[in-house]
Amino acid sequence: MGIYVSVRGWLECDEQQLAAAQEIISSHEDGHYSNGWGTPRRHVNWTHYMFYGADIRESGLDWLVHQVREMARIPANEDGDRVVGLFHASHEMDGTTEWQVREGQLFMSPVDSRHGYLDRLDE
Repeated sequence: MGIYVSVRGWLECDEQQLAAAQEIISSHEDGHYSNGWGTPRRHVNWTHYMFYGADIRESGLDWLVHQVREMARIPANEDGDRVVGLFHASHEMDGTTEWQVREGQLFMSPVDSRHGYLDRLDE
């Protein structure tokens, strides 16, 4: 059956950064896990949000990490703001990792027990 990783989280950006992020998603389109990306039906106020949520095979994790890293490197806007975000990736065997998108990079670290309630895979 394979090992799965439950990935969920979001990115925050401006309109031009959103367009760049959507181009990155399109360039990695796979017809399956790409469907985990989404945006609100209608934009509200100034910050744009992109969300990801899907249970993906462990073998597809690098595919997603590569995209998130590319999005993290999207240039800052005229105010100096970069794309930022937060994801949790719950691995069936290895536990949960937090992905922080900030400062033009993707930082990954194990989560602490406060977020244990999110690891309810097939309770």
